[in-house]
Amino acid sequence: MRLTRRGNTLSIRKRVPKRFSAIEPRDYVWLALRTDSEDIAQQKAPVVWGEMIEAWEAKLRGAEAEGNDRLSAARDLAARRGYRYLNAPDVSRLPLDELLNRIEHVVNTRGEIDVIEAEAVLGGAEAPKITVNAALEEYWRIEAPKTKGKSDDQIRRWKNPRKKAIKNFVDLKGDMDIAEITTSDFFDFRAWWWERISKNDLTANSANKDFVYLSSTIRTVARAKSIKLKFETEGLAIDEGKKRTRPPFSIDWIKNKLLAPGALDGLNEEARCIVLTMVNTGARPSEIAGLKPHHIHLSAKVPHIEIKAEGRQLKNHHSERVIPLVGISLEAMRSCPEGFPRYFDNPTLSDTVNKYLRANKLLETPAHSLYSLRHAFEDRMLAAGIDERIRRDLFGHSLNRERYGKGADLSYLKELIEPIAL
Repeated sequence: MRLTRRGNTLSIRKRVPKRFSAIEPRDYVWLALRTDSEDIAQQKAPVVWGEMIEAWEAKLRGAEAEGNDRLSAARDLAARRGYRYLNAPDVSRLPLDELLNRIEHVVNTRGEIDVIEAEAVLGGAEAPKITVNAALEEYWRIEAPKTKGKSDDQIRRWKNPRKKAIKNFVDLKGDMDIAEITTSDFFDFRAWWWERISKNDLTANSANKDFVYLSSTIRTVARAKSIKLKFETEGLAIDEGKKRTRPPFSIDWIKNKLLAPGALDGLNEEARCIVLTMVNTGARPSEIAGLKPHHIHLSAKVPHIEIKAEGRQLKNHHSERVIPLVGISLEAMRSCPEGFPRYFDNPTLSDTVNKYLRANKLLETPAHSLYSLRHAFEDRMLAAGIDERIRRDLFGHSLNRERYGKGADLSYLKELIEPIAL
């Protein structure tokens, strides 16, 4: 680039590209390189010019931006000018010298206030207005990384509770600007939920989930968009009373009812095999349904299954594990050596099984369900005195302390489980 010496330092003089004429009134600009060395100036010139172009681009985005993009463009331009973007009230509270420095910066060469510069440097850009429904769509974009590794059905189940919470709130209060939602609005939502709970024998847990999903969605988006919120959620949760726990099946019930000849014949083969595999593994139904052929090792010295995060997410990282197959569970897996394609990414398994068990009087009490087999296996391990770490490893639970060593091998696990197998 051609250098020009102005006093003791070197500068470059460049024509302003036509595309920036809307935001740059000058035809030419002088850019000081702040050095008297021609070698250093030649190195700095392209960098300084590139920074000027980037600043113009940021300013042009600010001039052209609408709605949600305007604040982002102002923040970008402020950074290009060497300032941290602050909203107008915060700018007004700056020390006088910093405030004057910002004010001087927004006056152009004609002595006029540059509106785009003022929005960026003095905090004049308005925070984006985002409605509750729009916030949900923005939430999916922000939290897209959370879907990595999830199956289609897992993504559906991840989205549905938030969709429900948003719909319930919007149906009651309208599609409000999230910046205008107050604590009072949330308590109106709470009152609406309490009326439903009182009239329809619903649980407080459903309401509390709505409060959590609604508030976390809005807060995530507000944080990403630098939007100040007006609501608090302290005291919002409705007391759920004593938490209901799912009881385990008794050993007698499993032996004499669930494993009675023909008891499960009315289930399709895959569902029946999953139920029987749960008996001596305690694995979650979804974990068994997610097994692929190469996770099933029936010919190994110790037949076993591998619970892997493949094509789906597991509940947590402790859930990846190997479980030996013994008793009725080994027989069941031999009937389904290729896995369970019908239920691999299908949410109907639990409903199908529970409906069948209920219809055929195979539930020990109304509080029992398919999942009670998992709890029954845990109780049998506990009664047999199996070490806590091994129980937690088999169940895919955290240990609540540091894990040392690799844990028990399959042969030892099989020795422990065989005496309690059904």
